[in-house]
Amino acid sequence: MSRTLRALAFIPVLSFVFVQPPTLATQGGPPVEALHRPLDQILDLNVRDGLVYYRALKSDRGRLDRYVASLNVPAATYGGWAREQQMAFWLNAYNALVLQAVIDHYPIRGVSKAYPSNSIRQVPGVFERTKHRVAGRSVTLDEIEKTILPEFKEPRLYLALGRGAVGSGRLKSEAYSGERLMQQLDDIQTEFVNEQSMLKIDRAAGQVAVTPIISWHEAEFGAAYDKGVSGPFAERSPIERAIVAFIAPRLLPLERALVNKNEFTLVFQNFDWRLNDLTGGRPQ
Repeated sequence: MSRTLRALAFIPVLSFVFVQPPTLATQGGPPVEALHRPLDQILDLNVRDGLVYYRALKSDRGRLDRYVASLNVPAATYGGWAREQQMAFWLNAYNALVLQAVIDHYPIRGVSKAYPSNSIRQVPGVFERTKHRVAGRSVTLDEIEKTILPEFKEPRLYLALGRGAVGSGRLKSEAYSGERLMQQLDDIQTEFVNEQSMLKIDRAAGQVAVTPIISWHEAEFGAAYDKGVSGPFAERSPIERAIVAFIAPRLLPLERALVNKNEFTLVFQNFDWRLNDLTGGRPQ
């Protein structure tokens, strides 16, 4: 081989690979999480101990309206997200839509005797008829709760929904995140036993009173937590066994002792539909 050919043989060959820029659908976690950053800031500013400064939120509603508009991502984009990201998306969408519905009518002054005068339930059709564009779909709040969320088979999601009511438990001061969703749901389960709107244990009366949210989704909670418990609880109903399995690991020792004796009566509380408004002080 000639000197020239030997020299050419050692010249590196450069190859060029075209890399497609990442998109919202393909880039994974960070862009999806960034979608919810405005809601995270809104909640951090306006929510305290599960209650909302609705008057302040209404006076500066632009960010919330823009966030709600951003939820109508293409269906293909939504379909490319991980399961946890999809669950977090629907929780955030539901909670943001409820906040928007409240401030659209705030201050609420209804006349129906069936609910408190300031209840979100005083807004006609707010849950069952009003449609919203989300992820390329036209959905109501009830359709999110009763049609979309059941697909995930994770009943704790129902305890994360802020229904604009005191009885919904504590609305978080942060948005839900696909990356942290399982920890956030674990926190909700832990907080459950300390929230009077979720659980009341009367040791003197031998009574365990639970939020009706669980009764609304009895099949889902039963499927997730009633694992064929034997022993003293075997004669209990499937939903009672599911509730025991759900709360027992996080109860205080005296409360756990009451439950383990299996002599308690389980009842479902009435749902508290008072608006979870912190404007002017805590709900009375």
